[in-house]
Amino acid sequence: MNTIFQQIKYCLAVLVLLTVVVSCKRDGNPNDIPPTDLTGIQGGANDGVIRILAIGNSFSEDAVEEHLYQLAKESGKQVIIGNLYIGSASMELHQSNVERNASSYEYRKISLDGTKKNYPKVSILTALKDEHWDYVSFQQVSQNSGQLETIQNSLPVVFNYVKENVLNQNVKYIYHQTWAYAKTSTHSGFANYDKDQMKMYEAIVNVSQKVKDIVPIDIIVPSGTAIQNGRTSVIGDDWTRDGYHLKIPLGRYLAACTWFETLFGQSSVGMTYKPEAVSAFEASIAQNAAHFAVLKPFEVTTMTDFQGGSGGPLASAVLLDFGNNAASERWNQISSFLAGTSIGLKDSLGSYTGMKLSITERFNGVNADGPTTTVTPLNMPSNVSKYSYFGNSKGAFGGMTIKQSVFEISGLDKNLTYNLSFFGSRGSVSDNRETKYISKGTNEVSVSLNTSSNTNKIVVAKGVKPDANGKITVTVTAGENNNNGTGFFYLSAVRLMNE
Repeated sequence: MNTIFQQIKYCLAVLVLLTVVVSCKRDGNPNDIPPTDLTGIQGGANDGVIRILAIGNSFSEDAVEEHLYQLAKESGKQVIIGNLYIGSASMELHQSNVERNASSYEYRKISLDGTKKNYPKVSILTALKDEHWDYVSFQQVSQNSGQLETIQNSLPVVFNYVKENVLNQNVKYIYHQTWAYAKTSTHSGFANYDKDQMKMYEAIVNVSQKVKDIVPIDIIVPSGTAIQNGRTSVIGDDWTRDGYHLKIPLGRYLAACTWFETLFGQSSVGMTYKPEAVSAFEASIAQNAAHFAVLKPFEVTTMTDFQGGSGGPLASAVLLDFGNNAASERWNQISSFLAGTSIGLKDSLGSYTGMKLSITERFNGVNADGPTTTVTPLNMPSNVSKYSYFGNSKGAFGGMTIKQSVFEISGLDKNLTYNLSFFGSRGSVSDNRETKYISKGTNEVSVSLNTSSNTNKIVVAKGVKPDANGKITVTVTAGENNNNGTGFFYLSAVRLMNE
C-alpha cells in the first residue's frame, strides 16, 4: 500500500513539474524567438532603445515595416519594431485571438541592426513578452475604420489584455488612424461610405477623435490625414497601389514619416533619408504632408506650395500609359479606367510638371491583345503597347455601352500650344476599328487611327491650345470608318509635347 502511495506522489510531483515548465514556456513560439532580458520590467528596459509594436494587418505593414527604422536611425534613435500581422485582420479577430491565446499571427520583427525576420504562428501574448515595448498600437480593419460601433466592444477586450500582459508598465498606447481609399477603389468595403473618399476620411477622423472615450489611448498617429494632405498636392490621388494599400515606396514613406514625427516629436521635413525610387521633390511632399497632419491630425491641410506647375515649355515629353498594367520607366501609368481617376504627371525625365490627368467619362475596361513589338516614334515598351483601355460605341459589351471616353489634362500653360500623339491597337483582327481622338482647348483638333492589328502607326493632334483654365479635354470614340459591330475603340498611349 505504501508503495502505491509513493508512486502516486511521484506521479503528482512529475505532473506539477511539467505544469511549471509548460507555463514558463512561450506560447506560440515555435521559432525560438530569443529570450527577453527581464531587467527593469516595471520601468522598461532602460537601455535607450525605443520599442514599437503594432497589432494590425496589411495597413500596419504599409506604415511601420519599411522606412520608419531608417528615419529613426538618421535622427540618432535606436528602435526595435514589431508587427503582429494577419491580412485583413479586424479588431473582432484580435479579440477572438486574445480570448483563445491563438498563435495566428506572423510576427515581423525589425531588430536593432535593421535586420527583419518573420516568425509564423505567434500569439499576441508571445509578442508582448518578447520585448519591453514602449509603444503598442491598435487599429481597425480598413473597411470598418470609420465605423465606431465596430470597435466599441472588441477594442476594450484587446486593450485590457495587452495592459495585463505587457512587460513595460509605462507603455504608451497608440491608435493608428488609417487612410481612406482612392476615389476609384474597387474594394467591396468602400460601399460602407457610399464609395465617397471624403465621406470615408471624415468617418475615420471621427473614430480617431472618439476612440479615447472607449479606452485610454495616449497617441493618435494620423496616417489617414497625412495621405489626404498628400492628395491635395500635384501627386493627386496616386498614393495607393491598388486603391487601398499604399503605393510602394512613396505611400509607405509618407506613412513612416507620420509615425516618426508623431512618436519622436521631430519634424520629418528636411530629413535626408528617402527611398531610392523617390525623388527629392516627392520626398518633400511626403514629409510636409506628414508634418501638416501631425500639426492638425483631424483636418486636411491643402498643400498650396506643392500644386500646379510653374508654366513655360516642357523640359521633355509627358508619356501616358493607358492599360492598367505594371508601370514602365518614364511613363505615367493611368492606373484605372474609371471616372474619377486622377494622377499628377511627370515628364520623361521623372520631374513633376504640375499637370494632372483626370478621367471624367470611363472606358469599358482593359484589353490585353495589343502588340508586344511596335515601331513608332513613341518607342513604347511592350507593357505599354500590349495593353489598352477600350470602349464600345455601337452595342453593349460586358453589360454596358460606352459611346465615348473622356479625360482632361490640366495645369497646362495657356499661352503655349501642344501636340498630342496617340497610339491604339487591337491585335489579330482584320475589321476596321478606327478610333477618333478629339483634343479640345480653345481650338479643337480631331485625328483618327485604324487600331486593328496596328504596330507602326500613330496620329498627331497638332497645335492644340489649352482653354483659359489651362486645360485640354480629349474625347476618345469610334471613328466614322469603324465597321466593327460593337464599335470597339482603343487607346494605349499618348505623348504630350510642346509644339
